[in-house]
Amino acid sequence: MTYTVHEPLTPGSDRVDRGVELAFIKDGFSWLTAICPPLGFLANGLWLFAIGYFFLAGVLAWALSAWKVDPQVTGLLFLGLNFYLGFEVSSLKRWMLSQTGWQTLGVVTGKTIADCERRFFESWLPNQPILSNEPSNTRAADTAPRRGSRFWPFGARG
Repeated sequence: MTYTVHEPLTPGSDRVDRGVELAFIKDGFSWLTAICPPLGFLANGLWLFAIGYFFLAGVLAWALSAWKVDPQVTGLLFLGLNFYLGFEVSSLKRWMLSQTGWQTLGVVTGKTIADCERRFFESWLPNQPILSNEPSNTRAADTAPRRGSRFWPFGARG
């Protein structure tokens, strides 16, 4: 598997915040998009492309029926269009990210997404600055989970 890694226009100041905001876009074929392009577009956050697909598919179907094209040929044209979109949905997502100011940080390969993330962060994290907003004289008791917080739901500590 190959993924491209993208960062937003205004990343967080800390390397942990920046790491959380990164987007890993898989480069490859999408069966969901090939079977039902609007669902594939929506699954990838490309809702404008989903709306555009409905509009263009309607116009194409109307034009082909007005030209009295055989329904089997029309079906094959739509099948070909859908498979093409299955190959291109990741490119469309990368294009939309670049249009909204995201920058490409690199390309990473691995057997799984977790393997790709690990490989990317192993090479990326050491080059990122460590920033902290906490004062250096914070006591351990001040940073421990508080009663009733989402980190310590069991009442009193101790």
